[in-house]
Amino acid sequence: MERGDFDALSGLWLDDEISCVHPGWPVLTGRGEVLRSYALIMSHTDYIQFFLTDTKVAVIGDTAVVTCTENILSGGPAEEGQDLGPLVGQLVVATNVFRRTSEGWRLWSHHGSPVLTEDEEEEDEEAA
Repeated sequence: MERGDFDALSGLWLDDEISCVHPGWPVLTGRGEVLRSYALIMSHTDYIQFFLTDTKVAVIGDTAVVTCTENILSGGPAEEGQDLGPLVGQLVVATNVFRRTSEGWRLWSHHGSPVLTEDEEEEDEEAA
């Protein structure tokens, strides 16, 4: 994702029965829908970097569940005359389910949910 290598990203996913939930998106199912979502994200993101924290791994047989916090720094298209668009930080908690195949571990399901900051929680309370 950071390198913008769509082919490499596609190779991480199983060929069948996959699902993905990006923060704020509906559930996407099937290889076509999931990979289209990544193509869309990658085409509208000039810069993205992930810092993974709180990583936990559980393996049972040929299934692995990985949970983590994705500390994401991203930037969209630059305005005219600038090298990089505005950078935005975001926290996402993620659960990734992998399945062991003859070609190695492949992603079966990804679910990312945004983490509300204290400011966002206060705004939500005030709006209520």
